[in-house]
Amino acid sequence: MRDPLSTVGTRVTPQSERAHPDQIANSAGGYSFPVDDWGRALRFLVLGTDGGTYYISEKDLTMQNAEVVIRLANGAEGRKLVDLIVDVSKNGRAPRQNPTLYALAACTASPDVNTRRAALAAIPVVCRTGTHLFIFARYVEQFRGWGRGLKRAIGQWYTEKSVDDVAFQAVKYQQREGWSHRDLLRLSHPETPDPARKALFSHITHGEDEALGDPPRIMQGHRLAQMATKPSQWAPLITEYRLPWETLPDAALNSPEVWEALLPHMGYTALIRQLGRLSRIGLVAPMSSATKLVADRLADGDALRKARVHPLSVLVALATYASGHGFRGASAWTPVPQVVAALDEAFYLAFGAIEPAGKHTLVALDVSGSMTMGQVANSPLAPFQAEGAMAMTVVRTEPEYFTMAFSGGFVSLPLTPKQRLDDVLRTMANMPFDRTDCAVPMVWAEHNQVPVDTFLIYTDSETWAGTIHPHQALERYRQKMGIPARLAVIGMTSNGFSIANSNDAGELDCVGFDTSTPQLLTEFSAGRL
Repeated sequence: MRDPLSTVGTRVTPQSERAHPDQIANSAGGYSFPVDDWGRALRFLVLGTDGGTYYISEKDLTMQNAEVVIRLANGAEGRKLVDLIVDVSKNGRAPRQNPTLYALAACTASPDVNTRRAALAAIPVVCRTGTHLFIFARYVEQFRGWGRGLKRAIGQWYTEKSVDDVAFQAVKYQQREGWSHRDLLRLSHPETPDPARKALFSHITHGEDEALGDPPRIMQGHRLAQMATKPSQWAPLITEYRLPWETLPDAALNSPEVWEALLPHMGYTALIRQLGRLSRIGLVAPMSSATKLVADRLADGDALRKARVHPLSVLVALATYASGHGFRGASAWTPVPQVVAALDEAFYLAFGAIEPAGKHTLVALDVSGSMTMGQVANSPLAPFQAEGAMAMTVVRTEPEYFTMAFSGGFVSLPLTPKQRLDDVLRTMANMPFDRTDCAVPMVWAEHNQVPVDTFLIYTDSETWAGTIHPHQALERYRQKMGIPARLAVIGMTSNGFSIANSNDAGELDCVGFDTSTPQLLTEFSAGRL
């Protein structure tokens, strides 16, 4: 007769059952560890909630994360949330600003006066562009009215920046999200003793015909560009006044001569987004001077990081450009190999220098069905594509590594340092996408007697199909191999689950596509964290 007690223990538990008192049911029907509010907030700030996940709609996922953000903003440590928002935004850790702007807006309505003051003071730091300011203005009305403190803070955005910077913002980002600079200036009424700034505000609020004083040079250039009618007129104006492409009429934007004038001082974000257009109109072409200029600019890692170009933005640009057509629309071009190679290298440069840990590292990528759904930070990339690119930061750094994928079992995935990212994305698209068993990497390594110092698992932690929990499999691996192996879990969605046991100092949960993650993994793997 079968002994029923033989099925209940603490060393091996099916993932469909709770193995630790701290575990909670995940969305897939298995059990994982909960991510605390601060971990959830960081996931939201970096990854966003666009597209939802395999198990939860965008609306519900957004609601869950918003509740966490609002709870932290209204709690006793609201000031700590403001500090986190500033850190993520100022250091370019997130691919997209919308989540940080939303969280900052929530903090301006906190019942705690110190949180409110800190949030209002952070507006010029987080809202670096006119678009950021307009998005923030839309979000803030979801939480509060326009009191004196908020109006004063918006006014300071216009008085703390240089006159030239405000003028640049005024012509580059004229209106978005139902707001314009004219709206915000009339709402905030900033006061200034500076005649040049007064003249600028007058030009923005009253227009050219009614304004007092002379406008800044870029506004003069903008007006002349609107009056021009052909490339031979636009090109010298661009050079003389350093006009961004957004200030030009639509008729100018299909001219190679115009884009050639724009190229030397074009912002990095605009540059990588416009590469397809530049190739389509024939400016970026095989062995052209424009191609060399683009490649040289993309090779400047310091400039990329100073411009806060996020690696995900580069990855999306690479995937789009190398495909020869846009993700949306019918525009097509012939990719230039040198540009593809430059974008590939720029992806790694955007992370900054990553020191190797020098440990035996097993890189395991979740290729179960749930990783195919959702969007990483409103990009066209699903989690399974983003994790492949993130894994390459380890492959190119660590001398001793092994890469694998898993779903319900082991899946071969031999990534090499010389592989280009567009090839990695194609490889990831051909994975099996089966059920989820996040214990597979440890079980496989134990079975094959592979000496691993650090397991890096990229996943959404929606595990359910295994006969043993991941943290149990890790402990069994440690005991049988005699290696104090570590486990880092890189979360690729902003859900509330992790397979990492926070009670184990040898396990770590972190956020995928946070620019600080690669170095954080190195510090953890090396035992310095």
